[in-house]
Amino acid sequence: MDTKKNYAPEEEALKNQETEAAGTTEKQQDENQKAEETELSPEEALTKELEAAQATIEEQKDKYLRLSAEFDNYRKRTMKEKAELIKNGGEKAISAILPILDDLERALENMQKSDNIKAIHEGIDLIYQKFLKNLNQEGLEKMNPVGEAFDTDYHEAVALVPAPEEGQKGKILDCVQTGYKLNDKVIRHAKVVVAQ
Repeated sequence: MDTKKNYAPEEEALKNQETEAAGTTEKQQDENQKAEETELSPEEALTKELEAAQATIEEQKDKYLRLSAEFDNYRKRTMKEKAELIKNGGEKAISAILPILDDLERALENMQKSDNIKAIHEGIDLIYQKFLKNLNQEGLEKMNPVGEAFDTDYHEAVALVPAPEEGQKGKILDCVQTGYKLNDKVIRHAKVVVAQ
C-alpha cells in the first residue's frame, strides 16, 4: 500500500506533463495557422484590400444616392409649400377686409334711399375707421411726415419751396400722397413738399 501511495503522485505529475505538452502543441499549431494566414502573398493582400475598398465605395455610393434623393424630395416639397404660401398668402388680409366690403355695399344701398348727407358721411367715416383698424392689425402703418426732416428712406420730394422760416429748411411742409409702412418696411414712400 505504501508503494502505491509513493507512485501515485509521480504518475499524476507524468500525466500533467503530457497534458501540458499536448496543450502546447495545439497552441503552436494555432499560431502556425495564424502566421500562414498573415503571411499572404503581396498580390493576395492587395486583392483583399481592393475588395474592402470596393465594398466601402459601394456603401458610400448607396448613402450618397439616398441622401441625394432625400434632399431632392425636400427641395420639391419646400418649393410646393412656398408656391402655396404665395398663392394663398393674402387670404388672411382679404378675410379681414370682407366685413368692410359688406359694410360698403350696405352704405351704397342706403345712399340711394336716404337724403341725409350727414348720416351718410358718418357711416362712410365709420367704415373708413374700421378699414384702417383692420389694416393696422395686419401691420400697416400710415406715415405722417409733415414737420419732420426730409429722409429719402421714407419720403419722395415732389416739390422744393423756399422755407418760410430759417428753422424749417430741410423739413417737410406738406404731404401730397400718404406713405405707408408694412411691419416697419416702407411699401410706399410719402410724396412730400420740402422747404429749402
